[in-house]
Amino acid sequence: MIYSPEKLAPLRATRLGIDTHHEPTLYLRADSPVCRSEGFESLPRVKATSANRRLIIASLNMITSELLDDDQVGFSESAWQMLQVEENDSIWLSHPRPVHSLSHVRAKVYGHRLDQEQLQAIIDDIVGGYYADVQLAAFITACGDDKLDDEEITSLTRAMVNAGSRIDWELPLVLDKHCVGGLPGNRTTPIVIPILTACGITIPKTSSRAITSPAGTADTMETLTNVSLSLDEMREVVRKVGGCLAWGGSVKLSPADDLLIQVERALDIDSEGQLIASVLSKKIAAGATHVLIDIPVGPTAKVRTLEAANKLARSFKTVAENLGLVISVLYTDGTEPVGRGIGPALEAHDILAVLQNLPGAPADLKERATLIAGAMLEMVQPLEPGEGQKIALSQLESGAAWNKFMAICAAQGGMKIPPIAPYRFALITEQPCTITGIDNRQLAKVAKLAGAPADPAAGVELHVKVGDRVEANTALMTIHAESVGELNYAVDYLNDHPRVIILTDADNGFQDHS
Repeated sequence: MIYSPEKLAPLRATRLGIDTHHEPTLYLRADSPVCRSEGFESLPRVKATSANRRLIIASLNMITSELLDDDQVGFSESAWQMLQVEENDSIWLSHPRPVHSLSHVRAKVYGHRLDQEQLQAIIDDIVGGYYADVQLAAFITACGDDKLDDEEITSLTRAMVNAGSRIDWELPLVLDKHCVGGLPGNRTTPIVIPILTACGITIPKTSSRAITSPAGTADTMETLTNVSLSLDEMREVVRKVGGCLAWGGSVKLSPADDLLIQVERALDIDSEGQLIASVLSKKIAAGATHVLIDIPVGPTAKVRTLEAANKLARSFKTVAENLGLVISVLYTDGTEPVGRGIGPALEAHDILAVLQNLPGAPADLKERATLIAGAMLEMVQPLEPGEGQKIALSQLESGAAWNKFMAICAAQGGMKIPPIAPYRFALITEQPCTITGIDNRQLAKVAKLAGAPADPAAGVELHVKVGDRVEANTALMTIHAESVGELNYAVDYLNDHPRVIILTDADNGFQDHS
């Protein structure tokens, strides 16, 4: 049936300036004629159509005050931006079609397996905007805790690819990488990509923003250059310099993943099945043919044991093979953070130090980046084990990788200087001691409470590594924040969790050196 807005009562659009994050939300007077005639109630999904026939699906909230007239519909910021209307434009509200795929979500809640058709229906409705955050949360939790088998993960991955754009680079080999995360400061991608492009390999890299970590590659790169590239802009950058460092969400690759990530971030959930589907759907949609998966293994990393790493690797390989993707898995040390900075801008400073071969650049970040770049070279070139890392190291130390990084940033809109946070707090040890451990999860929590990644300059700067022997009155770490309130949140957490950095021979001492 052709939609005819003239049959419904129009309302006047007004921008309320309410931030509802990514979820579009509309507001109506509870006693307005349209509520009575259409039977609208608070919190259902409604379809809003503008005079130019643009439409969105949004959540509806009721107003019982005089904030709105009875012929007005209020818009949250996200709804206003999505529908692209002006003040007092005519808006027609109606009920959206029933969301039948929610029955599949309910089936999964009760432990039933889902097939390709059912998962495709769920993903299509998610991308179409028919799911509210609470329904997305239900789907995420229903699929969590190993509730998806490899066949379901394959179907979910395929459904996520089918629901978005897909890039064909018309090349026989397109290389990519992904780290499963859980290791603060592990920002190797902006170093690996210029190394590989300096070796003559085409690598159009798209990356995600943080889910449960203090920074994702896209968050960090955004402090250095523009990462929100269109597909045409990506193609042009790759044509010019052989690679890019872009945010995958800007080119609508696996758009369902971006919607799920936003809710996963709020829930602080990153389940294994959805992790695999998220990673591989983005890689396939971005046109990759060969992918290296980096799995850091450590007692406080995301993957804590070799047994868990083997299980995850087997699923990655099975799903990738089902989808025609060549994959290699690399286990790396996940016992402690990498580099010094944790948070977008702080990690960017580490990246620049390594790429520019500055004295005092984090040696562990350099070692890790060249290890990964070398492993990727060995995936696609006839090299002996270890030879790839030697080539990667030469590209880095010769300055070729730095030149490529500058060229990539220039092609993406120019290089920026990462911001610096105005508020700081130093953790000081009062006695001589040895650093015997660092809790990755608790350290990441400190950085997030300080404001990372939403506040790009926020995070944690580490001054020590496991095994270091330090003297009394030595700074162990510094919290960086863009506001006093967030600095206090992070410091309060640190005071309540004194074993973020584990010491022997002394108790933790706290002293404010901001």
